[in-house]
Amino acid sequence: MSQATPSSPVGALTIGAHVDQQDPIAEARARGMTVVQMFLGDPQSYKGPVVEYAGGAEALKADAAEAGVAIYVHAPYVINVATTNNRIRIPSRKLLQQHVNAAAEVGAQGLIVHGGHVSRGDDDAEMLAKGFDNWRKAIEATDLAVPLLIENTAGGDHAMTRHLARIARVWDAIESAEGADRVGFCLDTCHAHAGGNALETVVDDVIAITGRIDLVHCNDSRDAFDSGADRHANLGAGQIDPELLARVIRDAGAPVILETPGGADQHVADAAWLQERL
Repeated sequence: MSQATPSSPVGALTIGAHVDQQDPIAEARARGMTVVQMFLGDPQSYKGPVVEYAGGAEALKADAAEAGVAIYVHAPYVINVATTNNRIRIPSRKLLQQHVNAAAEVGAQGLIVHGGHVSRGDDDAEMLAKGFDNWRKAIEATDLAVPLLIENTAGGDHAMTRHLARIARVWDAIESAEGADRVGFCLDTCHAHAGGNALETVVDDVIAITGRIDLVHCNDSRDAFDSGADRHANLGAGQIDPELLARVIRDAGAPVILETPGGADQHVADAAWLQERL
């Protein structure tokens, strides 16, 4: 990887990227960035978190602090605490707690987790209601040693956080749970676009529901509005209007993580693309 010119600050805004977990500090330096996102282990596995950094969690926490690199951890995609299927929900809660603990051990700013979904049932309204309440139970059952940032998702008729109305019901369900003050929101621009949420108003719409946006995943979309397809594109190479994408970032005013395709060079180019429009 080439050494990049620092590209993270944009006024008060910070731009980072999702990077390989083996050495996130080196990945940050290669991009000239001061914030990164990473997995801890296999995102498609229930096996539990793994810290691949040499020296383990303690060394990563110390070295990142010394280097001035902030870390976010993305939870495995398999976690689904909303489902009514016990064989998925119970292991998901266990895995969520394990990743919260591991994120705290590496000094992460927060743990990002997808909203999950329920299965189609005889009474979809009843299934969805159980899914929202399962989110409440999950928050109450989890010791949130780091902030938990729930992310909007792109597809699925039974998804908990695709549509704004469903996000509102998740927040209604969890607001009374102990630990709700440790729950925040991660807005993904590709997911919002593909999920059918108007980017012109999505920031105001989300803040009206959650009161906050803690992190933005800034991604273009390979697919059309309301397609339900979660396929990220490099900034300016997808189907989201460039000025509208930049407007979302300006309005959100939160740290930005690029989850766009490619390595350091592509992330540096995407950060420069965004800076030019901000």
